[in-house]
Amino acid sequence: MQNIAMENNLAETSFYIKDGEKYQIRWFTPVAEVDLCGHATLATAFVLFNLEGHVGDVIEFYSPRSGKLIVTKKDDLLTMNFPTDVFERVEMRKELTDGFNIEPREAYKGKTDYMLVFDNESQIKNMIPDITSISKLNARGVIVTAKGDSVDFVSRFFAPQVGVETG
Repeated sequence: MQNIAMENNLAETSFYIKDGEKYQIRWFTPVAEVDLCGHATLATAFVLFNLEGHVGDVIEFYSPRSGKLIVTKKDDLLTMNFPTDVFERVEMRKELTDGFNIEPREAYKGKTDYMLVFDNESQIKNMIPDITSISKLNARGVIVTAKGDSVDFVSRFFAPQVGVETG
C-alpha cells in the first residue's frame, strides 16, 4: 500500500476492504501511513455508493488507527462523523509563526496538529508556507483556517513530516 501511495504521489491514498457489513479503511501519504483522512474517506464512500453498488444510505468504516467512521448519504450529499480532537489554546511562539508569511491571531494544539487561526479567507488563499520551518515543529502538521466569505470556514493543511506539503 505504501508503494502504491508513493507512486500515486497524492496527499493521501485510501485503501478499503469489505469486512461483513463494514469496510476496513487505511490511508497513506507518499511517505507514511496516517491516522485519518476525511477527504479520502468521503471519496471512498462516493466510490462505494456510486460505482461499487453499496446498498443503503450508510457506510460504516473501521480504521485500526481512528476507530469507527460513519458516512451517510442523503440525495447527493455525503456526511461523515469525525473522531473528537480537543484543541487547547497555546502561546503564539516564533517557531509556530516562522512557517507562514502572515501572522495568525490565535494558535491551538490538538493531539497531533497545530491549528492557526487567521483573520480572513484571502489570507488563507494567499498564504505562502515555509515548508522547512513547518517541518521542524513537533507535530504531524499545521491546519491554517479562517472564517470564509461564502462558507463557514476555509482551511489548508501542511504536514511535511508525512509528505503533505502543498496544502
